[in-house]
Amino acid sequence: MHSLPPALDPSVRDEELTPDQLSRRSMLRRAGLLGAGLGAVSVLDGGATRAVAATRAAPGSRQHGGGYLWLAGDHHIHTQYSNDGKYRVIDQVRQGARHGLDWMVITDHGNITHARIGVEKVNPDIREARETHRDALVFQGLEWNIPGAEHGTVFVHPGRDEVAVLKEFETSFDGSVKNAGDSTPRNEALAIAGLDFLSDAVRRRRVKAALMLANHPARKGLDSPHEIRGWRDAQPHIAVGMEGAPGHQAAGIPASAHGPGGARGLYENAPGPQSFTAYPAESYRTWGGFDWMTATVGGLWDSLLAEGKPWWITANSDSHNVYADTAMRRPGSDYETNGRQDDPVYRGGLDLEENDYWPGQYSRTHVGAEDFSYAAVMDGIRAGRVWVDHGGLISGLDARLSGGGSGGERRSGSGGGGRSVTLGGTLQVERGTRVRLDMDIALANGPNWAGFIPTLARVDVIQGEVTGAVGDRDTFTTPRTRVVKSFEISRTSGSVRLSYDLGAVDRPLYVRLRGTDGNRAAVGARGAAVDPHGPAMDVPGDADPWRDLWFYANPMWVLPS
Repeated sequence: MHSLPPALDPSVRDEELTPDQLSRRSMLRRAGLLGAGLGAVSVLDGGATRAVAATRAAPGSRQHGGGYLWLAGDHHIHTQYSNDGKYRVIDQVRQGARHGLDWMVITDHGNITHARIGVEKVNPDIREARETHRDALVFQGLEWNIPGAEHGTVFVHPGRDEVAVLKEFETSFDGSVKNAGDSTPRNEALAIAGLDFLSDAVRRRRVKAALMLANHPARKGLDSPHEIRGWRDAQPHIAVGMEGAPGHQAAGIPASAHGPGGARGLYENAPGPQSFTAYPAESYRTWGGFDWMTATVGGLWDSLLAEGKPWWITANSDSHNVYADTAMRRPGSDYETNGRQDDPVYRGGLDLEENDYWPGQYSRTHVGAEDFSYAAVMDGIRAGRVWVDHGGLISGLDARLSGGGSGGERRSGSGGGGRSVTLGGTLQVERGTRVRLDMDIALANGPNWAGFIPTLARVDVIQGEVTGAVGDRDTFTTPRTRVVKSFEISRTSGSVRLSYDLGAVDRPLYVRLRGTDGNRAAVGARGAAVDPHGPAMDVPGDADPWRDLWFYANPMWVLPS
């Protein structure tokens, strides 16, 4: 277990901080995330929550219930050890820390060169970053070319064998290394074998924990519904979710606004020969910056939740080359020989053709952790205690389901009943018990990295029935999920408290949340009766990410008995 980072520990004086730590503390103060006025909301974003926790408990002590440490992070970050990257590990970690992140995963591309020498070469740089930035948790992972499918983040708990396990995994199970990219039963089985390998590495204590999250799952239509179900069912403690929103969000800035003029997330594709043929044309676009699988109410994500399958969403930067930065890849770099690009060089003028943001600059994944440690972040992700936002739309979220029962909160994946659960949790109640959803939302209390203070306009409650396993594992819709309540938000600062009465619950169900700045909306893909004011499909060339902000939260279940 780690103590609070120095920048957020009020017992550490300003003059004791390093320049980077002081810069981070100053940024949080300007944003209103350190100091008075936050105690009314029990769960806030990473920096604010730790500051509040420090006032009521010793640094690093475990907080329960609404007192989780909500740590902001990014699980999809590239460096010079990717064939298409350029930044040093320390560059990405420093920028992530400056943009308010508490944890980061370095995920360079899986390929023959990376498997041969890159996995080992990047590790000393990651270890150095851990020492240099002790207020950030830096995981080593890789971007897996999933056999028969798209990409995925794979990462492990730091330890003596982190390199050995990742190297063996990549060498044996990466689709690029094994020439196993086609959508065939044999390649799909190889993907399952890779997940089994990670599980076995944990069982044999080679690593303390391992996780896999599917990246940009609808971008090329390669991740079929049965593959996603297969990953999750084979190793539910390893394969736990997917990017609800992809990186590369700066790609959508219009050319008229001095941007790349492309598509958010680089979602500008059409079906290919390996794509799942039943996916509609609109699945290849983002919707309010979010992947179609997540953004469609009653769509693929909901079809998994309606089966009762925990499957969580995240958001991240996929940072390779940052918009409006001045760095360029050093000419003459020989990645194939050296396993890395040479250190970048800096030039005059801003590069306005790049597609990415720095980690934490636009997308954030907030994880409810029991303490500031690698294990606690991984446990929080596995348990689904996660909400995500774009552009700093809100600064904190505390959502709770409450009803009958006794014995306090039941955590996702544990036994027993309880009066209240938070994100990812399951509330067990007697049949017919009235259940209530309560939400405390801390509104944006400082300018984001585009220089304005976002305004939350609406919060939607989405509810679905749990109907059990589907007969067709390629199902990607569910008929009994819809928006059941929308709250119009009039306040522009401070916090809001919302409640929704689910009534007397007599059958299994789940609820999830989303919110928006209200700048763009459209009838959802499954009709107005299901989603009257959902995100609009993004238009390549005209999809400024700062003008269309959303947050999403992972579900909570109610199981009556």
